[in-house]
Amino acid sequence: MNDLHARHRAVLPDWLTLYYDDPVEITHGEGRYVWDAHGRRYLDFFGGILTTMTAHALPEVTKAVTEQAGRILHTSTLYLNRPMVELAERVASLSGIPDARVFFTTSGTEANDTALLLATAHRRSGQILAMRNSYHGRSFSAVSVTGNRAWSPTGLSPLQTLYVHGGVRTRGPYAHLSDARFIDACVADLEDLLGHTGDVAALIAEPVQGVGGFTSPPDGLFAAFREVLDRHGVLWISDEVQTGWGRTGDHFWGWQAHAAAGPPDLLTFAKGIGNGMSVGGVVARAGIMNCLTANSISTFGGSPVTMAAGLANLSYLLEHDLQGNARRVGGLLLARLRAVTAGVPRVREVRGRGLMIGIELVRPGTDEADPRAAAAVLEAAREQGLLIGKGGGHDTSVLRVAPPLSLTVAEAEEGAAALERALRSIDL
Repeated sequence: MNDLHARHRAVLPDWLTLYYDDPVEITHGEGRYVWDAHGRRYLDFFGGILTTMTAHALPEVTKAVTEQAGRILHTSTLYLNRPMVELAERVASLSGIPDARVFFTTSGTEANDTALLLATAHRRSGQILAMRNSYHGRSFSAVSVTGNRAWSPTGLSPLQTLYVHGGVRTRGPYAHLSDARFIDACVADLEDLLGHTGDVAALIAEPVQGVGGFTSPPDGLFAAFREVLDRHGVLWISDEVQTGWGRTGDHFWGWQAHAAAGPPDLLTFAKGIGNGMSVGGVVARAGIMNCLTANSISTFGGSPVTMAAGLANLSYLLEHDLQGNARRVGGLLLARLRAVTAGVPRVREVRGRGLMIGIELVRPGTDEADPRAAAAVLEAAREQGLLIGKGGGHDTSVLRVAPPLSLTVAEAEEGAAALERALRSIDL
């Protein structure tokens, strides 16, 4: 065990997950590559859990952070903050939500926690609908709406949460149905559930489930859900912490794959917008955002430095059409990964859209998830100079591939080849 690993274990919680048997210390990065403390270079296909959205050490973001830090680091929301107002204006406009208001937080967990506070206060109800296999953060309220037991450490909850079908297309009781019949069955389940409950505050849902293994419903499911929700007065919270900012390629927000529904009532975001800086937030219609009657501030949400980073990062993303790049290069990468895994018995499915791709592993000849294989491939990929993630339901058997959105075709080929070698090298 290296010295830093021993020191980590001596002072940090046992439940704080570390990748790899011999954990890696990343010291610096550039573009789509990072280097460890031993000077070894890796192609980064996980981006700090989908957070390094544009590129490592992006000069435009680094310059904005440095210049703002040279002026002032912190003021709090008790004072006017020009970078915060400017970023809020841009996010509100991009959100698609009419008469939008934006509240900045420091993480996706805090963003979802705020959205749940707003929805329950607005509806005067503590009942929440969430999707099975979902993940929404590690706070007490976010854990209580997480439908994935691997990431839910307590059964205690400040909310009454009811779970509905639809987040996982290829497993479960409706997997054998066509897309249209799958949607019909999930809508019927939702109707039945609402018929047995009191007033529900909101449905919170990821358009693509991140920790759950990059699973998603057929396009249009949430539009069909929205018709039911509207009849019951239930709000829709779209958790865009992982899907936002064009990562899925086809759309800027994940909810737009269900565009017949129109925009959600509340939208949460984080991760990629700060390109590594701690930025999260909630967008909501003014009537919902302004429903709180008690005082509230944020000490660190919307700090001048993180807002300057967000503005520079968002400008770069839009000016360089990184959504279009995610669609083009992501499509090539998805096709390449499907091709190189076609003869690998452990691979059940390669799925995703844009630069958000999951590779589900099973025990050969079965449909049984194989978390041991996923852990082995993660290690083998590192040996091949490639960093990836893992997730997937309760069993962590899905390899997660989510590089920065500036990924080049050559880097996509390099990563696919490394992953093929890793998949073929394991012997369990």
